[in-house]
Amino acid sequence: MRTSTRLAALGLALTLLGAVQPAHAATGPRKGVSAEAFSGASQDLIDVGASWYYDWSSTTGSITKPAGVEFVPMIWGAASVNPTELANARRAGSTLLGFNEPDLPGQANMSVQRALDLWPQLADTGLRLGAPAVAFGGATPGGWLDQFMSGAAARGYRVDFIPLHWYGGDFSAQASNQLRGYLQAVHDRYHKPIWLTEYALTDYSTGTPRYPSQQQQIDFVRASTAMLNGLSFVERYAWFTLSANAHPTGLYQGTARNAVGTAYRAVR
Repeated sequence: MRTSTRLAALGLALTLLGAVQPAHAATGPRKGVSAEAFSGASQDLIDVGASWYYDWSSTTGSITKPAGVEFVPMIWGAASVNPTELANARRAGSTLLGFNEPDLPGQANMSVQRALDLWPQLADTGLRLGAPAVAFGGATPGGWLDQFMSGAAARGYRVDFIPLHWYGGDFSAQASNQLRGYLQAVHDRYHKPIWLTEYALTDYSTGTPRYPSQQQQIDFVRASTAMLNGLSFVERYAWFTLSANAHPTGLYQGTARNAVGTAYRAVR
């Protein structure tokens, strides 16, 4: 789970005209981003106007957390359920993200039973706690998340909100509505706040990722964020991901913002 010379020249022209945007664009509390460590990540978090971020771990690692930007720790998988990681999470934030894509072999890869058995240790941190973030099928009856939520309810375990991942394979103008339908279905099923912690347009249906054109991704950023900001049950969302060097849907190459990053930066 590119900025061109022309864009650089445009940025210089805007600076000379005094029309360049502020270093930290004003934004709402929902807008965030996932971020792996790379040179310039801290500066990019400020530039894109993220109010929060996470890095799939219990600490900020080599990313220096910018002032005014919240870090949200995660307990990634079964091996991370240990005193050190749990203590790190307690120190790092007030909210904790649960296991990352436990329904995928290449990710946390956990049975529902194993996740439930470990869950009390996450709850004992006292942090506000998000369910394991499944890769897909969050609203499917009998699916991984459905089994987990039923098991948690039966055992009296606390789950405060539902993190979700979504990658749209339809690059048309309907993508935003498709995302909305998925979020609504999950909310209708569990009646808990939603955090969309990974999302972008990427088609994984053939096994080899297929990506939209830059303009299609830009259009989706604009439509999806407008939609997300209008859903009362969506508390937060995070674009996947900050670094374009790490993934084609990323927003920055080093500290150079690409066109999709510019579109996400403009979101309020």
